[in-house]
Amino acid sequence: MPEIRVHFRKPDDWAEPVLIHFWDRQPANGGTQWPGVPMLPSPEHPGWYVHSFADTTRVYLVFNDGHGRQSADLARERDGWFSFDTHWLDAPPPPASSGATDAPADPQSPPPAPAIQGDALRPIAERTDFREETIYFLLTARFNDGDPSNNFFCRDRIRFDDRGNAIDPHWRGDFKGLIQRLDYIRDLGFTAIWITPPVENRSGLDYHGYHAYDWTRIDPRLESPDATYQDLIDAAHAKGIKVIQDVVVNHSCQHGIRGKVHIDHLPIKYYVPQGSEQGQVDQGPYQGNLGNYAWPNRDDIDNPVAPDWWQARHRSDAEGTEPLTDPKTHQRVPRSGYDPGRFFGIDPQSLDPAWYHQDGFICGGDWENPRPLQQRHIAGDCIDLATERANVKDYIVGSINRYLDMGVDALRIDTVKHIDRDNLLEYVNAWKAHKPGLFVFGENLVKGYGWGDLGGGDNGPSQIRPWWYTRLGQDPQDARSGGDSGFPQLDFGLFSSFRDTLSRGTFDGTGRVLSMDWIYGDVTQLVTFLQNHDVGPDNDFKYRFKGETWMAAAAYNLIWTARGIPCLYYGEEIEFMKGAPQDVEGERDTLDSTGRAYFGDHLTDERLTETQSHPLYRHIQRLNLIRRKVPALQKARMTQVAEWASGMAFVRDLSEQGSYAVVGLAIGSDQRVDLGGVRPGLYRDAVTGGEIACNGRISFLVKANCAGIWVLDGPGKIGADGPFLR
Repeated sequence: MPEIRVHFRKPDDWAEPVLIHFWDRQPANGGTQWPGVPMLPSPEHPGWYVHSFADTTRVYLVFNDGHGRQSADLARERDGWFSFDTHWLDAPPPPASSGATDAPADPQSPPPAPAIQGDALRPIAERTDFREETIYFLLTARFNDGDPSNNFFCRDRIRFDDRGNAIDPHWRGDFKGLIQRLDYIRDLGFTAIWITPPVENRSGLDYHGYHAYDWTRIDPRLESPDATYQDLIDAAHAKGIKVIQDVVVNHSCQHGIRGKVHIDHLPIKYYVPQGSEQGQVDQGPYQGNLGNYAWPNRDDIDNPVAPDWWQARHRSDAEGTEPLTDPKTHQRVPRSGYDPGRFFGIDPQSLDPAWYHQDGFICGGDWENPRPLQQRHIAGDCIDLATERANVKDYIVGSINRYLDMGVDALRIDTVKHIDRDNLLEYVNAWKAHKPGLFVFGENLVKGYGWGDLGGGDNGPSQIRPWWYTRLGQDPQDARSGGDSGFPQLDFGLFSSFRDTLSRGTFDGTGRVLSMDWIYGDVTQLVTFLQNHDVGPDNDFKYRFKGETWMAAAAYNLIWTARGIPCLYYGEEIEFMKGAPQDVEGERDTLDSTGRAYFGDHLTDERLTETQSHPLYRHIQRLNLIRRKVPALQKARMTQVAEWASGMAFVRDLSEQGSYAVVGLAIGSDQRVDLGGVRPGLYRDAVTGGEIACNGRISFLVKANCAGIWVLDGPGKIGADGPFLR
């Protein structure tokens, strides 16, 4: 019968005994209770621990010490050797040397065997390491409109044409439109799509999905009878594309949660703006009053746990003209200019403590102080949930489990720093337990390097910084006080550096940022990006990238060859809305003037060829192809990093899997790259197809704003030349 034998080398700061927790052991489907069973010291290999699985062809497992330190969720189908320095090996590694861990490989050691993947995507079920993917991020409601019948205008920021007609519905894109353009995303080379939260939302501007009202339901403004969420998941999978669902854990909308908790407000249909009269409101489709124009009763919510007086008005008086007594003030509405807070505001002290925190709203210095940041409300439509309570956790975890069962492949967690790390890991680990092997990453927004107590001019403590959430330790001044949490983050540190580097046409300072890679639990799983729906790397981080095209190309050359999982924000491939604010700024701004403008006009049959001819589209397409064929670019850490403002060089060493690459980057001008201490052998450039026989030192020229990707025993040139890879 088959047997799997795993070895593990623990970090020096782990307690003993070393434990192994496992589940879903095939074919017997057995497992352990957390934290697992002790491993035995290996008699043949000092410093290693061993455990054998009899009658096993596959097993999911976690190494831990029972005191808060643990590996990420792992899977194994054959014998293996695992340590945090090397990850999985198929054979015993050589004895550790006394040199530095980042020392170059011994130039006299034999070169690794080639292991270059083919062009075709492997089936999703076989792609268990998310580092093999690249991500296309989109706001579903702003991407492509496949079904105009589900379009919807929010109350706020309506765009009108010169004749006063409402145009550009906020809810415009949908699942049907996304399904229609999955081939576009696949042709661009992406293997995963990250969509904004699809659950039902409620607020005056909720098209983006971050104001959840019901986690158990998909918002009907995204679905069509022939294009449900399940249809999207199935269609993406049929094309080899994984689906990443965005999840909000920290807060709900200002109306509560359907069927669970109600937040006290007056029905919006009774609100009359100052200087207006009920029945005279003229706000595009919101004729007469500002209640939901798509519902016959003109209410915003249908919460069965709302009080009786609300339920009575929910079933009647759609015009909002029958007088209603405010139960809080005993005044009558509708009334012109009556306290808007009674319709749209929040009294924190009146919130149900079983579901919400009652500590008021974030202000001033709260943004750099863990307790208020994690106990107070972000805004009037983002009401802070009591995430530490079991009822909140059970509701959100159970709701998202349903989507995992539908086939969702990964999760992105919103507003990470607004939840205590150990509390949030309870949610993350619950989803991982429900779907073993699940990839989960978070958004901990910081406009700076994010090193916290580790220095670098950061005025915020480590406990609210990205690296803290990737670790399990309890010492904010010692990243190595705990192992990998298995919860990587969006790489805001690298992103923030782009303001002072790529936006000025230089790499100067990038090496310093990368020198801090050691602070993260597993830096190779960070999700890297140039911009997203909230931020861009210009000035005060508010705008879509406004630099020259060659600067953007140089940014992508770095992101696609450095450690981490590359992510592109929709439209970057054609410099869509270049230089526009990422979100509405001025009081009268509408979405069409922002980075969240509707993209589907560029995806019509008439314009698709033009869109796909943009030089950045072709550039990203080729970068995706190269990365797919060179495993070292997907999974290896960076070593021998050198940076000299106009150029960079580094090694991506995945020798244990037979892949090794030397990368050179140039920005602004041609650069000569010369690097010693590399593995000897025959190198081929994936960009030019050139060949170099090297005996421990490699030297090559990189043209301005291009990359040299010299792969040991590589396949040669991958893809066709373009202006930024030639």
